[in-house]
Amino acid sequence: MAAQYEERAAQGPLGPWSPCVWVRRVSGAGVARIVPDACTDLLWRRGALEVAGPDTAHRDVPVAPGEVIVGVRLRPGAARPLLGETPATDVADAQPDLRELWGEAALRLSDSLLGREPWQVAGTLADALGKRLGAFGPDRVAIRVADALDRPRPPAISRLAWELGYSERHLRRRVQAATGYGPKTLEQILRFRRTLEAAAPVANPPGFRPLPDWSRIAAEQGYADQAHLSRQVRRWSGRAPSTLVQAA
Repeated sequence: MAAQYEERAAQGPLGPWSPCVWVRRVSGAGVARIVPDACTDLLWRRGALEVAGPDTAHRDVPVAPGEVIVGVRLRPGAARPLLGETPATDVADAQPDLRELWGEAALRLSDSLLGREPWQVAGTLADALGKRLGAFGPDRVAIRVADALDRPRPPAISRLAWELGYSERHLRRRVQAATGYGPKTLEQILRFRRTLEAAAPVANPPGFRPLPDWSRIAAEQGYADQAHLSRQVRRWSGRAPSTLVQAA
């Protein structure tokens, strides 16, 4: 399967809560391997709007030749503009139709996308989410915890609870409702995501693609050693690190 993937910065009020809007164009039939990234996305695919909840494992999604998929990604903990009062745990490992969460508003939004180009669709979806920020603002406490956990040597959740003025139990529940994961799982998935970014190929002369230095990446991202990195990458992607990078 060949695919072209492009990201752009989200514009407007949604910008601080969205890493990007994106478009994927598929040229051949096949299966796309989706791996956890701790984010939640609003998707437009085959004329329908769907919610891509936080994944707790890798999954394979069939794609058709010529298929175009548009998405708006929401950072870990910032899913409320999309989910409303629905906890992220309710859509984990799922891809429900947006109508299940938005009702008639989802139908109106879908109708407004008819005849639009993919990047116009992306902008319209980002605008629609931005308009919901007043009623469904992101959980800033959960986002602060996610940011604190997204580092090679993150603080313990007990310390974060003390710093934020909550009981550890309350903070764990709050993080899970906002992100779909308990703090430990969230930390591991965020580290996995940083590992993929660190291993991504950089611009080089044609035909030259150096192999990632897995030992260095393991040390920099907070793994005990390279073997620990390999086990975690296999856990979240179902593939060996080298195979995953080649596929990407």
